[in-house]
Amino acid sequence: MDKRTFLKTSSLLGIGSLTGFKGLEELMNSVAHVPAKKLASDEDFWADIRKGYKLKPDYVNLENGYYCIQPQYILEAYLKHLQNVNMQGAFYMRTVQYDNKKRVAAKLAELAGCTKEELIITRNTTESLDLIISGMDWKAGDEAVMAEQDYGAMLDMFTQVSKRYGMSNKLVSIPNHPESDEEIVQLYESAITPNTKLLMVCHMINITGQVLPIKKICQMAHSKGVPVMVDGAHAFAHLDFKLSDLDCDYYGCSLHKWLSVPLGAGFLYVKRDNISKVWPLFAESEKEPDDISRLNHTGTIPVHTDLAIENAMDYYNKIGAKRKEERLRYLQTYWTKQVRNLKNVILNTPEDPQRSCAIANVGIKGMKPADMAKTLLDKYKIYTVAIDGKGVQGCRITPNVYTSTAELDQFVKALKEMAAS
Repeated sequence: MDKRTFLKTSSLLGIGSLTGFKGLEELMNSVAHVPAKKLASDEDFWADIRKGYKLKPDYVNLENGYYCIQPQYILEAYLKHLQNVNMQGAFYMRTVQYDNKKRVAAKLAELAGCTKEELIITRNTTESLDLIISGMDWKAGDEAVMAEQDYGAMLDMFTQVSKRYGMSNKLVSIPNHPESDEEIVQLYESAITPNTKLLMVCHMINITGQVLPIKKICQMAHSKGVPVMVDGAHAFAHLDFKLSDLDCDYYGCSLHKWLSVPLGAGFLYVKRDNISKVWPLFAESEKEPDDISRLNHTGTIPVHTDLAIENAMDYYNKIGAKRKEERLRYLQTYWTKQVRNLKNVILNTPEDPQRSCAIANVGIKGMKPADMAKTLLDKYKIYTVAIDGKGVQGCRITPNVYTSTAELDQFVKALKEMAAS
C-alpha cells in the first residue's frame, strides 16, 4: 500500500487507526521509500501521526521540552502494565521485577549505543547526573568546569559538593550565536587547569536549544586528562546519534522528554572504566566495583514505568530516528525563518540548522518574557515557557511531531502582531 492509498483508507477509519501499533506500522511501511528530509515537510503524513495523540483543544502546546505527551499507543500500554503489576502485587515484585528491568535496560543500551554493562535506568536526568557529581571522590582544591546555561539542579549539586568538600566550580558562558565549534571548545579549554577533575556540558542547552559539539569538547578535555559528563536531557530520542559517537565518560537523560516515556524514567551511562570511581547515592549490598548495578539501588519504584520504556522504544524505532529529527528541525526552521529578521524580534538560537533542532527561543524587544508568555496564552491560546536569565530573554518554543505547520502559522502571526505593537 502506498502513502496516498493509506492516507485515504485511514481517513475513513478515523482516529483509532493510529492508536494501535499495527496502524503505525502500516503507515510507516507506506512511506518506507520516502527520504527522511522529504517526508519532514509532508503535512498529510504527519497529520496522520497526530491522530495517534489525544491533545487538549484549549491551546496550542509549544512547550514539549518539559514533558513530551505520550501517543495513545504508549499510554495504553503503560496502563496495561500498571494493571498487570497491581494484579500480581508482591508476586511480580519478588519474581520478575529485576529480570524485566535488566531486559529493558539492555534494549535501551542498544538504542543508546553502549553496552548493557554501562547503562542503568534511573528516574530522570537530575538523578543520573547528581549521582555522578555527588559520587565522585572530591578533595579540597579540586575543580569542576561547567556553563552558567547548564540546568539548575546540576549547578545546585555542584554548589553543595563545593560547600561540603572544599572543591571549586568554574563557570563559562555559552554565546547564543557562536561563530564556530572551535569557539565553544576554546571556552571550555580556557577554564581547565591541572586541578580540574570533571567537566560538565549540555548536549543541547535547555533554554535555547543550541546543540554543542560534544565529541570535540570530549577530545579536548581527554587530551588534558579531564573526564566529561554530558547532560543529554533534551538530546536523546531528539537527535539521531549514538553514545559511541560522543566519546564522553558519563551521560544522563530523561526519557519522559523526547522518548515519550511516562513520567519517572531516565538513564545513566557510565563508561566502563569509570564505574568503580563513583560512590552510589544509596548504599547497596556488596557488589564488584565495576558492576554498574551498584549505582542503581533506589528502593521500591513504579516498575510499570520501566516496562513502558520498551513500548516507547518500539514506537520511536518505528517512526525512525532520522525521520523524527528531520521533522523536528523542519518545524523549528519553518517558523524561525519567517521571523528571524523581523523588527523587534530577537532569536536566541543559532541559525545554522546543525546547531539546533526542535527547540528555539524567541523574544520581543522591550517585552519581559513572562509578559510575552502570558500574552501568547491569554490572547492567542498558545502555551510556551518564559526564560529570563543567563543571557537569554524570551520564550522557549518546542513543537513535537504532532505539531502542525498551521499551528506554527498561528504562532508566527502572533509574533508579528506582538512585535509590531
